[in-house]
Amino acid sequence: MTSAVVRLRAATRPFHDLTDTEYSSFDLSDRRDYTAFLLAHARATRAAEAVLHDDETLPTWRPRAPLLADDLDKLGCAMPAPLVFEDSADEGWRWGVLYVLEGSRLGGAVLVSSADRDAPVAFLSARHAKGEWRTLLAAIDARGAVRGPAWIDGAIAGASACFQLYRRAAKPLGAGQDG
Repeated sequence: MTSAVVRLRAATRPFHDLTDTEYSSFDLSDRRDYTAFLLAHARATRAAEAVLHDDETLPTWRPRAPLLADDLDKLGCAMPAPLVFEDSADEGWRWGVLYVLEGSRLGGAVLVSSADRDAPVAFLSARHAKGEWRTLLAAIDARGAVRGPAWIDGAIAGASACFQLYRRAAKPLGAGQDG
């Protein structure tokens, strides 16, 4: 049987690529674009993190919305309202959301060097602790092996929905956004 992570990564690759393309339009060295980039992440991150807070099946994770709030405050912006993100009762779905949130830490570690050197970068600098990403992937594989294909399908659905949430957040405010 193919591991849960291998299935999850392969099934969500198109959504990941579309999300990367959406966010690549932001010039992080430009203060205005960087602020818009953080605002977009804040709208999505707050919404995604909110659906995970009470799920005791998830491994320990560290929210990054407070880091976004700090960075935005330093840029003179208030934290925006989160987008609407419908929760699912499916346990695998929430694990898929966590997979996307934690995977974005890897992207932040790459993008931080693109930001203006005077920009606040707490959000982008929030890397995984040593071994933390591998531990999450192992936990996804273990859970998927126990829970089976339906759980993995739920994780794929949650990750896909989370990528779509981030893509919605990247669009300018008012461009078909919900609050």
